[in-house]
Amino acid sequence: MSAHWKKIASVLIVLLMGLSVSAWAQAGPPQPPVLSPPQLDQLVGRIALYPDPLLAQTLTASTYWLDIPAAASWADQHSNVTGDALTAEIQEDQLPWDPSVLGLIAFPSVLDTMARDPGWTEQLGEAVLAQRPDVMDAVQRMRAQAYGYGYLRPNAYYNVVYEGGYYQILPLGPAFWVPIYDPAIVYARPRPGFAIGAAIGFGPRIVIGTTFVSAGFWAGPSIVWASHGIFFGGVMWGRTWANRGVYVHAYPHPYARPVGPRIERHDVRPGERDRRPPR
Repeated sequence: MSAHWKKIASVLIVLLMGLSVSAWAQAGPPQPPVLSPPQLDQLVGRIALYPDPLLAQTLTASTYWLDIPAAASWADQHSNVTGDALTAEIQEDQLPWDPSVLGLIAFPSVLDTMARDPGWTEQLGEAVLAQRPDVMDAVQRMRAQAYGYGYLRPNAYYNVVYEGGYYQILPLGPAFWVPIYDPAIVYARPRPGFAIGAAIGFGPRIVIGTTFVSAGFWAGPSIVWASHGIFFGGVMWGRTWANRGVYVHAYPHPYARPVGPRIERHDVRPGERDRRPPR
């Protein structure tokens, strides 16, 4: 091949490579790998026994995994603030996060759990965006296991209702207690002589105040298990992997969301974990 044609070929290769890179940038990173039922069971085990409203808030907040560390830090710095004062502090600081993340500020231990294991939080968020029905089915499988072994039962902190083939965990009033448990224990057959009632503990009492609700930080989160629907303020939450960059929450508040679509980056930066599913 002559030098002239080699030069032309080199130019064409560069152009094609540029077009490929441009197409990738416009399409964004590929959808994460589909996780199998056992992988999803492992993924949701640590939160599957949360009361349904708190679980709904946690699942949706995980899809904003990049915001979780900052939110956890803010919540830790304001851990002594509760009730109306907490609402006022959030408004005064004009915290920029999605309402699903802001709602968890009332639950600093949950935010801390998510912030301490960012790889898990990101993978959970990716799964919720890409295969939410499968994630919710995994929650039900884990609840069924915990119930079958006697760990999950109605108690002074929440009610457990089995209806239509689904286990619901419902708070008894406006107060919440975050359950504390070891997944390796509550999803396994109890050892002889083991005190089943001691397997699940509970954190401090958390009351969702009226101002926290009226400000838009807690809009009656709920789950309709038969349809795999998560609802806020009676509106189904609809964030998916495809619309994750522009989705606007069902109950936005003016100061916390800039005008125009939210632009996010979901590529892996140097030093971050890869996207392999759990073993």
